[in-house]
Amino acid sequence: MTGRVRDPGLQPERTRLAWRRTTLTATVVAVLAVRAAADGGSPAVCAVAGGLCVLVWLGFLAVAHRRTWQLSGSAAPPPPLAPRLATVTALGTVVLAGCAAVVVF
Repeated sequence: MTGRVRDPGLQPERTRLAWRRTTLTATVVAVLAVRAAADGGSPAVCAVAGGLCVLVWLGFLAVAHRRTWQLSGSAAPPPPLAPRLATVTALGTVVLAGCAAVVVF
């Protein structure tokens, strides 16, 4: 097996595009959730909800940027996503999905 060169084909590009689509979706959800929170009740609740959405979005953006940067380096496969980052990304996705549900309903 030594001496074989990895040919990733278009897989890194597809993965990079998937991260960009997911980041765009998260951005839209965060903006709409902040807007819905601003239209809501008390200013304190609006500030906390808006801040939470922005904080989750920034965390997700940082993870997505790191992963796309790792994909663009070389033909070697990127290192696996650390369990802590995977957990943060999954929780952030769940929080943003909750924000999206609040916006829809």
